[in-house]
Amino acid sequence: MKYCKLLLAVALVFSMLFGTGTAIAAEKVEFILNWIAGGDHAPYYYALQKGWYKDAGIDLVIQQGKGSSMSAKRTGIGKNPIGLADLGTALVAKGVGADIVAVMNVYANSPYGMYWLKSSGIKGPKDMVGKKIGNPSWDAARQMWPALAKSVGIDPKSVTWVNVQPNAKLGALMSGNIDVTTSFYNIHHIFKAKLADNMGFFRWKKYGVNPYGNSIIVNGDYLKKKPEVVKSFVRVSQKAFKICVDSPDPCIEALVSANTGLKFDNEKTNWGLVNELMRDEFSTTVALGYFDPTRMDSDYQLIETYFNLKTPYDIKTTFTNDMLDRSIKMPK
Repeated sequence: MKYCKLLLAVALVFSMLFGTGTAIAAEKVEFILNWIAGGDHAPYYYALQKGWYKDAGIDLVIQQGKGSSMSAKRTGIGKNPIGLADLGTALVAKGVGADIVAVMNVYANSPYGMYWLKSSGIKGPKDMVGKKIGNPSWDAARQMWPALAKSVGIDPKSVTWVNVQPNAKLGALMSGNIDVTTSFYNIHHIFKAKLADNMGFFRWKKYGVNPYGNSIIVNGDYLKKKPEVVKSFVRVSQKAFKICVDSPDPCIEALVSANTGLKFDNEKTNWGLVNELMRDEFSTTVALGYFDPTRMDSDYQLIETYFNLKTPYDIKTTFTNDMLDRSIKMPK
């Protein structure tokens, strides 16, 4: 009888110290964003707030990023098991040894855009020859510039790149320190508000450069060892994205409450533009986050053509749709 009581007491102590078996088994995942948190990241914060990752056995920590090059590199070496990165940038990183597999696309359309002042006389990409383009050295659009330049028939080296911090782009453009800058389409409204009718703009998609944009990537070795963790992460994220498309306000509120300095109205507008980027024939008919194999072939050919890949690879080994819940689709 005393032995049974002792066992009961020990079990109680362990329960108080360590909680349930589910909590003990939770996998800590440090998920690195492509950049500092903004409207496009709202679904992750909403799912975290609702406890969905925890319910799926994941102790999620969201880390702020400093560009897709950084998040691809950190995920590629296993510093972070899961990350978010512009897919073109991630494919370039793969070519220099990063161990990366893409498991879900967020931007089914490329978010790349270029901005300038109409008063400068620039009307399109060919007028940028000899001009100064400003953005951070690690910016995804700078990495992909050779593809756009050759697509429109200009020498990629015919422009001068100027290092400009993300928050200084608009100021540098308006002051004349640079002639052109790049930005993701999801903050188009900020440029429009500042530049009004003097804003010159085009999306790279217009000139046939439309690689998949931000995508969830995982370390290849981690995927082999813990596929169920990755699948759980992807499916929770899919669910959150779909719900946030249908009912954005609670998602934006979760984002803003977790990140000091963000404004609800601005991030909701950002999220509305993200919705445009997420929608294509496959996200609406097959699954939200689905990679079209034919298009992935084209993306790889683009990367192989315009970048000096140290190690060419089979694109089929660099993405998988197996983690996706096919029942979750974007509304048409």
